[in-house]
Order: sequence, then C-alpha cells, then structure tokens
Amino acid sequence: MILAADGIEVVGEAADGLAAIEAVRRTRPDVVLMDIRMPELDGLEATRRILAEPADAVADGADARPRIIILTTFDLDEYVYDALAAGASGFLLKDVTPEHLVGAVRLVRCGDALLSPGITRRLVEKFAARPAETRPVRAPRAELAALTPRELEVFRLLARGLSNAELAEHLVLSEATVKTHVARILAKLQLRDRAQAVVAAYESGLVTPGDVPD
Repeated sequence: MILAADGIEVVGEAADGLAAIEAVRRTRPDVVLMDIRMPELDGLEATRRILAEPADAVADGADARPRIIILTTFDLDEYVYDALAAGASGFLLKDVTPEHLVGAVRLVRCGDALLSPGITRRLVEKFAARPAETRPVRAPRAELAALTPRELEVFRLLARGLSNAELAEHLVLSEATVKTHVARILAKLQLRDRAQAVVAAYESGLVTPGDVPD
C-alpha cells in the first residue's frame, strides 16, 4: 500500500523464500523487498539464489537481475554482513518511515546502494571477527591494480561509508567527478553497486578495520 500510493508498481508478493524466487522469475521486478525470517526458505538464501540466476542482458548491456533490499525487524549484526555478502543492495528495518522506504526503493532502483555509515561500521566489526579462511575474496589485488591512484583513494573512502557528497567534500572534487570515479571503480572490479564495493574492499584487504579517512 505504501509503495503503490507513491506510484511504484507492485508486481508481486510472496509468503516465503521459495515463493519469492518464483515470483521474481515470473514478474522480473526491478527491486525486491526481502524479509529475512520466513518459512520454507529464509531471505538470505533466497537472495543468494535470486542473484545466482543468469543475468539476462538488456539493451544497454546492464545486469537485469533485481536489486534486493533486506527488510527486517531484526536489527542484529549477524544479518548485516551476510545480507550484503549475498548481494543485497541495502538493509532496512521494518520501523522505517514510509517516506524512507519509498526513497530507498527509488535509490536502489537507480543503481545506488542503501548503506549508511552505521551499517558500514557494523559490517566491518562482523567482518573483522570472521576467520580469514571464511572470507571469499571478491576483489583480488590483481584486479585492484587496474585502478588509478585516485580511484583507489575514492574506493577506500567509499568503503568507509562516505556518500558522494562527503567524498566530494573530502577530496575537494565536484559530485559529478566523484560519480564518474565511482562508476569506473564498479566497472573495473565488476561490482554491481556500492554495497558490493564495501564488501569487496574489506575482503581484498584494501581496507582494514580501524582505518579512517585522512
């Protein structure tokens, strides 16, 4: 009701994770709001399976898989890292305001990621507690070599949760220039959005817990 009232077309609903996967295959949505605790199959596994589906290309060559926002009542650290590592583009609590929910859907639909500095800090804490052998490396050092020194600088700050406006202020650049740098970073590292970029930065070792912007 909240989304439809704001002009967003709701193409399907599902009562559990398995039904969600089928609904995505049938309706081809742009954005999925995914609960975590559900019968049959939980939202994290459903997210993994949806994003593991072949990415049918569209006219401009973009990834046609949906963007997924994890929407839950459970504000627990264990879900933050797992949801983003599974490929989710954002993480919201169910007590979010209607305006924030609508804004989040539109933001993620445009290819951005819903990742606040607070969520980033918790992701880092969770990541730091994991044994090294359990961390899949999504952006090896060899791939990072493709980035220019300026792109590496932007990547490190992006991984700390800075927005484009904050990046622009910190680096004394225009927001348009920052957006260009971010887009090139994502393309070179074959990442879908900023959420994946944050996970990749820590899993590659480029950024470590306790790092702060200079």
